[in-house]
Amino acid sequence: MAKHLLLIDGNSIVFRAFFAMHSQIDKFTNQDGLHTAAIYGFKLMLDHVLDSFHPDAALVAFDAGKVTFRTKMYGDYKGGRNKTPEELTEQLPYVRELVQKSGLHSYELPNYEADDIIGTLAKQADDAGYETLIVTGDRDLTQLASDHTTVAVTHKGVTETEHYTPAHVEEKLGITPTQIIDMKALMGDSSDNYPGVTKVGEKTAIKLVKQFGSVEGLYDHINELKKSKMKEHLVDEEDIARQCKTLATILRDAPVKIGLQDLSYQGPQTEELIEFYREMDFKSFLKKMNINPDDDEEHLSTIKYVQLSKDNLDQLKQLTGEVSFYLEMPEANYHLSPFAGFVIGDGQHWFVSRETELLNQQPLKHILESTEIKKNVFNAKAQIVGLHRLGVDFRNVDFDLLLASYLLNTNDNSNDLGNVAREHGFNDVQTDEAVYGKGAKRTIPDDDQVFFDHLVHKAHAIDHLRVSLFKQLDENEQRPLYTDIELPLTRVLAEMEMTGVHVDAQTLKNMGSKLKERMAEIEAQIYEEAGEKFNINSTKQLGHILFEKLKLPVIKKTKTGYSTAVDVLEKLAPQAEIVEQILQYRQISKLQSTYITGLLKVIHSSDQKIHTRYLQTLTQTGRLSSVDPNLQNIPVRLPEGRQIRRAFVPSHEGWQIFSSDYSQVELRVLAHITGDKNLQTDFKNGEDIHAATARRIFHLQPDQKIDPNMRRRAKAVNFGIVYGISDYGLAQRIHVSRKDAHEFIQNYFKEFPNVKKYIHDTVDFAREHGYVETITHRRRYLPDINAKNFSRRSFAERTAMNTPIQGSAADIIKIAMIRMQDELQKHHLQAKMLLQIHDELVFEAPAEEIPVLQKLVPSVMDSAVKLDVPLKVESKFGDTWYDLKK
Repeated sequence: MAKHLLLIDGNSIVFRAFFAMHSQIDKFTNQDGLHTAAIYGFKLMLDHVLDSFHPDAALVAFDAGKVTFRTKMYGDYKGGRNKTPEELTEQLPYVRELVQKSGLHSYELPNYEADDIIGTLAKQADDAGYETLIVTGDRDLTQLASDHTTVAVTHKGVTETEHYTPAHVEEKLGITPTQIIDMKALMGDSSDNYPGVTKVGEKTAIKLVKQFGSVEGLYDHINELKKSKMKEHLVDEEDIARQCKTLATILRDAPVKIGLQDLSYQGPQTEELIEFYREMDFKSFLKKMNINPDDDEEHLSTIKYVQLSKDNLDQLKQLTGEVSFYLEMPEANYHLSPFAGFVIGDGQHWFVSRETELLNQQPLKHILESTEIKKNVFNAKAQIVGLHRLGVDFRNVDFDLLLASYLLNTNDNSNDLGNVAREHGFNDVQTDEAVYGKGAKRTIPDDDQVFFDHLVHKAHAIDHLRVSLFKQLDENEQRPLYTDIELPLTRVLAEMEMTGVHVDAQTLKNMGSKLKERMAEIEAQIYEEAGEKFNINSTKQLGHILFEKLKLPVIKKTKTGYSTAVDVLEKLAPQAEIVEQILQYRQISKLQSTYITGLLKVIHSSDQKIHTRYLQTLTQTGRLSSVDPNLQNIPVRLPEGRQIRRAFVPSHEGWQIFSSDYSQVELRVLAHITGDKNLQTDFKNGEDIHAATARRIFHLQPDQKIDPNMRRRAKAVNFGIVYGISDYGLAQRIHVSRKDAHEFIQNYFKEFPNVKKYIHDTVDFAREHGYVETITHRRRYLPDINAKNFSRRSFAERTAMNTPIQGSAADIIKIAMIRMQDELQKHHLQAKMLLQIHDELVFEAPAEEIPVLQKLVPSVMDSAVKLDVPLKVESKFGDTWYDLKK
């Protein structure tokens, strides 16, 4: 039985592995900050090959350096290649270490390429009757295919390969493996940077090789070619063609100092591999070996710490320049969560305690409030609010692990420090779930050692990741986004949350009573229409009434029966009054449960205010979200819903609510980013943008009137266009034929050509780079942008179009909020910023300060960012949030 030899082209596989996983490079760093994507990908390839081939002998060949006999022959050989990224270079020694611990031999030969080592050993193996498998990312090696040598070329990632045998080469190219050398000689190789013959491409080269057998055969019969420009090039560049053949030929007799007898494969060195996997943080490979990578009690490092009490606080005086700090609040809502303990240290000295009252004592309080000592934290806003509840004004945060991680990849937005650290390759910390258990209310361990160890490892993770994450932000040109926008915004948001919004509970209760009365009226009407009483909230009973008793047309069915979803009812509403009544009933029921009962539950008894939490690291566009409760979603469309805003009132007698709102900010951003002259002109002229768009896409003359329906349709096109709306989607939205919708879109692109160019350019950029950016370099990664699945790819393309617009609008209002807070303090105003509702800022202020705000707020907001079109701000004020008027 023939022996099996495995030969791996080390450099090409490492490069292939690195670039195949480049979009996830941030996920592949170990706890020391070493990039590991290429190592990981190389190991995936190795496992895949070893599982299927089972070699008796194996070697990984590496290039010894850039200088070889080929570069001496032709100075520009491989001269067009970019410099190897540092993130890859640092991994090469570890790949060699992996090869050795996996039980394979490695070899390099000065003045020669890895290809020549492989070619020479493959020839020896052929002569000795071995079956050989060559694994490479370089198709040049397919010239080595023979009856006993197969060349496996990676073509997707590192584990999917195309196997080249002489038969496969013949089928694919119509020539023999050795004739690939002649083909390359004639056509050249842009990757290796040798020219070939002018104007001879792959098809022509193959045709010539088939006809004449080789480069030598071609020139022996060159006169048989008809007179042509190609023949002239071939004649004039004979020396080049012959030189290129030498460059293209992989040596089969390189002076290697090892032989087949030296390449015996004995299998992996298991214990050494386990340690290597742990060093690289390769959990999946450990799991494959039935080793639990999360067995942290055994493998977490030992970190010494001092337990603080009132008696030893003086030890903290040694903390001076920079500290990492973490206040543990086990519940998500840090406005109400109990305090479990804290940790503080400088990377060398760590101090822990469960006694959070110590935080308000010196010298600890001085450290936390100092504007000279830098603080490194996780979730700065939560820490600011939590410490404020303990009487500490937390200042000078420099590094926020949660915030930095979110900016680097908005797809990774866990609020668990352990999870975030592990996303960045730092595994020397457990997740909260592993220590505290699952569920909303986590259980803090009674065991001091378990709890304190967990706290110290959390702080150690913060301290350790600071340098590497800041480096990545710098590489992405995102440091200004972090330092100038997101980090200062944490304090602005913390101040807003702590200020809270005053809510009149009695007003809400009165509204609730009226809503119940209204629901009872509608309920009676529904029963009358139905001819019987039934449970309106039961889908089954409602379906029976509508589709069996009243015989309304069935629009949609589910596995459990008739669908009574909102979209179904809206289609049926014109046919039966009962359906309209059911829709009203549902809307009012939701108002009652979500906004009356719901808001009453979250009014703090201490100050009669609601203290929402703004999620700064949730959305992929950079927009803020509001929870506990969501105050960005108070209804405005239903009259009954709008009434709820009556309950939101100023905190003091004689004060009023003031609001300023950006007008059409996303469309203004679109005009700026695309540079479209027509769109910019309309905004610069102060036009009603939807009316101006209607005039353009409907080709109206200046004296022709724009009716409301035209404006409505133009508005739908304006807002739909950057969401990648289709003619079908637009037709559904504005109730026209698909043909008309298609015409509207085409007219829009004719009138605003740079918008169309922006859409194409942005999607192309996303396809090439895997992400899109806002005007402040906020990134959104789009893993599905090149997906084969049409739906996933289409969604990613629409996301690519819209994210720079929506995200830039979010950037603008964040900048405005930071500057606004500074201006309020600078002018010594009592006014407080209370809420951010996407493009709107809501304040409370003494009545006498309203005229000041009417000038100050718009001036700050419209100058937050300099765009090529003016930003427009509209302001209103009144005694309640409901009563706001211009």
